[in-house]
Amino acid sequence: MPSIYSCAECGTNLNLNTIHLYPADFYFEAGNKGTVSFSAMDATKFRLEKEDKFRPFFETIDYWGIQRNRTKIKCNGCGRLVGHVYDDGPPLTDSPGQFHFGPSQVIPRAPRYRFKIKALRISSET
Repeated sequence: MPSIYSCAECGTNLNLNTIHLYPADFYFEAGNKGTVSFSAMDATKFRLEKEDKFRPFFETIDYWGIQRNRTKIKCNGCGRLVGHVYDDGPPLTDSPGQFHFGPSQVIPRAPRYRFKIKALRISSET
């Protein structure tokens, strides 16, 4: 049964389709805790804002880069931050990676739209 994902703040239907939902146990470099991830989203429902973070390597235990580029996803209805776009989705090519050391950041990856569960109201379609 498909779910309806709405903004928890204003109740706007975000038009997120469950066929684009990644399985809960799918591995991502940036983690998956307290979030749901989609491979596609309806761009008319959201506003995207670039965010650059520079973090020293000792600030977090499981950092994934000193420079962190991601994009904020905000609800078009109320402007609330509902998630981020990461570039750690599935690889776009089946290349073995630079110098054949396996997948790395060098391989272009699909975007992943990661939404905070607390920022969504999830209801079942009846």
